[in-house]
Amino acid sequence: MSFPATRLRRFRKNPTLRLLVRETHLSADDLVLPFFVCPGEGIAKAVGSMPGVFQQSVDRVVETAREAYAEGIRAIILFGLPEHKDEVGSAAWSPDGIVQRALRALGSEVPGMIKIVDVCFCEYTSHGHCGVLTGLGENTTVDNDATVANLARQSVSLAEAGADIIAPSDMMDGRVGAIRTALDSAGFTDIPILSYAAKFASGFYGPFREAAESTPAFGDRRSYQMDAANGREALREAALDVEEGADMLMVKPALPYLDILAKMRERFDLPLAAYHVSGEYAMLKAAGERGWIDYNRVMMESLIAIRRAGADLIITYAAREAARLLAEGWSE
Repeated sequence: MSFPATRLRRFRKNPTLRLLVRETHLSADDLVLPFFVCPGEGIAKAVGSMPGVFQQSVDRVVETAREAYAEGIRAIILFGLPEHKDEVGSAAWSPDGIVQRALRALGSEVPGMIKIVDVCFCEYTSHGHCGVLTGLGENTTVDNDATVANLARQSVSLAEAGADIIAPSDMMDGRVGAIRTALDSAGFTDIPILSYAAKFASGFYGPFREAAESTPAFGDRRSYQMDAANGREALREAALDVEEGADMLMVKPALPYLDILAKMRERFDLPLAAYHVSGEYAMLKAAGERGWIDYNRVMMESLIAIRRAGADLIITYAAREAARLLAEGWSE
């Protein structure tokens, strides 16, 4: 059968035809907006490496979340900056913790917003690692089991404060099962777990560590986050989390790991999220500010690529910008 060369171009000649046959669509419903919650009142401290992103006090978080909801954003994810840090990150499970306060305020003031909470300790520990440390000097490492117990405790505290989805990002072994057991035992059987199933040890997290004030005081996180070179291992990590009771899976970062995202989409039928992380966002912003790229176009192209690879949800600092463009009728 002959195949005229013009056939593939017939639907490309104008925007309406291109939209008619478009395979992948993006909407505000697909987007999750991150927040960095800090102590105080009336605070919106700019994050230097992430234009448009702020550390915000609870009152400002509520205000911004209300604005985002009006723009079509229906889900947010919260990260906390506590008043005090210690060796184990105990502020993470305090009933009066910074995220717990934000959850209660958001539940009252923006009741329709889905509140996802990051479950980890890097923002809460004095050393910046994601859990309880054991050993001395070069032999210092994160104690997996002790950390898992604390993650379960943190998860229940956040559920009691009004979290809608628990999202463990620590990459400890067995944490999904432990969190599921703890939530169920506390009566929160209806709260889903969004597991950071494949969280890679990445250089793309730099700006986030400024925003969350979570840079490790020594060493790095390669002993518990995934090696960037491993793809099959990511699928094994995800399979274990599903077996333990994960309701949703996440790949982080997004764009450098679209191959992992696509493979997960083929293998698992659970809702799939991808985190368009701080470094990805910061690079687009920097290039756009210098006039090297059309920021809006490249940002939207990036989000479409993440959706095309299989993500149902995209966590992105550009969520509000994307929602506004979509509301204005953006198509290409």
